[in-house]
Amino acid sequence: MTYKLIFTEQYEKRLRKFIKKRPELLSQYEKTIRLLEANPHHPSIKLHKLSGKLCDLHSVSINISYRITLELIITEKEIIPIEIGSHDEVY
Repeated sequence: MTYKLIFTEQYEKRLRKFIKKRPELLSQYEKTIRLLEANPHHPSIKLHKLSGKLCDLHSVSINISYRITLELIITEKEIIPIEIGSHDEVY
């Protein structure tokens, strides 16, 4: 069963800015989103729960340097991306 991704206007604005700065990451981003939608627990995207002030969020990896933080609502099969950027930018 696939998950439903819900993109907010705020996230879409952040995504446009991210891709404008790093167009070489577009294909990796798209692959991550496809895997997230199909199976958020796929090993290659390294889904993990965050702690501290971000304890309500999860994170997935685009690659070794870049992440997407997201709200994962398992019971509803919904995923809401929140932030995109480097490790330091999103945490």
